[in-house]
Amino acid sequence: MNVALPKYVEPCPIADVKWIPLKFFTDQRGWLAELFRNDLIDPKFHPQMAYVSMTKPGVARGPHEHIDQADYFCFIGPSTFRVYLWDARPTSPTHGAKQVRDVGEESPYALIVPAGVVHAYRNVGEKDGWVFNGANRLYAGWLKQDPVDEIRHENAADSPYRLD
Repeated sequence: MNVALPKYVEPCPIADVKWIPLKFFTDQRGWLAELFRNDLIDPKFHPQMAYVSMTKPGVARGPHEHIDQADYFCFIGPSTFRVYLWDARPTSPTHGAKQVRDVGEESPYALIVPAGVVHAYRNVGEKDGWVFNGANRLYAGWLKQDPVDEIRHENAADSPYRLD
């Protein structure tokens, strides 16, 4: 099933990757941001599990990719992240394309990363930063009984996936 994307969901130069601006609703109590709405994205990307991670300034996570899993990241701050994307899918119309984008506190976004797109991010800010992820597959399957769906590239000396 293909869902027509609302006009504010931004396409990416990499096929099937989507950037969704996050809006903060602020009042005297603080703020609220909708991280996920199932009416914004294709059901094949709906989360099956969710977690939040904290990344220290200067630290990178990835690059890695998944065979079957898609990630639904939300970069909300309180720091800035440089996100790196590479299309490694041989049958994709944008195979070989790369995108680098800064997101986070000053530019909050959700990001859909489909299977086969290599991805990484680095905290380029000066504060610890939080990232929410709602993956569309359970990590290591039901009750963590399956192999992990992850191909890691960060320690391969000959990897074409480099963070600058």
